[in-house]
Amino acid sequence: MDTLDRVVKPKMERAKRFLEKREQKLSENIKNAMLIKGGNANSMVTQVLKDVYALKKPYEVLYKKKNITRPFEDQASLQFFSKKSDCSLFLFDSHNKQPNNLVIGRMYDYHVLDMIELSIEKFVSLKDIKNSKCPEGTKPMLIFAGDDLDVTEDYRRLKSLLIDFFRGPTVTNIHLAGLEYVLYFTASNGKIYFRSYKLLLKKSGCRTPRIELEEMGLSLDLVLRRTHLASDDLYKLSMKMPKALRPKKKKNVSHDTFDTTYGRIHM
Repeated sequence: MDTLDRVVKPKMERAKRFLEKREQKLSENIKNAMLIKGGNANSMVTQVLKDVYALKKPYEVLYKKKNITRPFEDQASLQFFSKKSDCSLFLFDSHNKQPNNLVIGRMYDYHVLDMIELSIEKFVSLKDIKNSKCPEGTKPMLIFAGDDLDVTEDYRRLKSLLIDFFRGPTVTNIHLAGLEYVLYFTASNGKIYFRSYKLLLKKSGCRTPRIELEEMGLSLDLVLRRTHLASDDLYKLSMKMPKALRPKKKKNVSHDTFDTTYGRIHM
């Protein structure tokens, strides 16, 4: 049995609280990401990890030491790090036979669910743009453009994965002043263009401000290389909603295509 799979009864209150935080919940915690540096990572892909770290902070764990692992051949290291850091998302960089690689993925029950390898063709860092700074802990706006994102299963799963990775915490209310930056993803001609912009609210003479976008960096031109996707059955299982969270059916109430509510009264 794997060391991390053993059930050890905690003796200290601190250990009990730690294990309780990792137990299954009806409303799960914020999905954290682990950023892992590959064994042959060069300076460029390492800087990409640092920029993603700045965008996602504080919802990630950055492993600075190089790790000799190949995610598509052996996933044991990813599972180990996932259990150790309690992270369900990961980003791995490498520079092997295929140069300038990023592998983005997500876990389900500490096992790899989806994993997609992307090649970096162009990169502009946060530090390359003057006075560029990402506000820590801010929830970004995500915009997706391009029909390619909905054509094939690989691109549909990539879109879902990017939303999972960058969406941040779930909130009930949003203050206009809290919308500070935008992540823009475009799929066209076999490439994925990742751009980030700072949101500037300008005076417009009315209640609604005029919006301007200013390039912030990180900026990437990516090409999809390899995929490791979960089967349809496993994918549906990972998205299954607990019974306790399902809305209860109301008797004698129906809705039409325009979401108009109708009630039936028995006399």
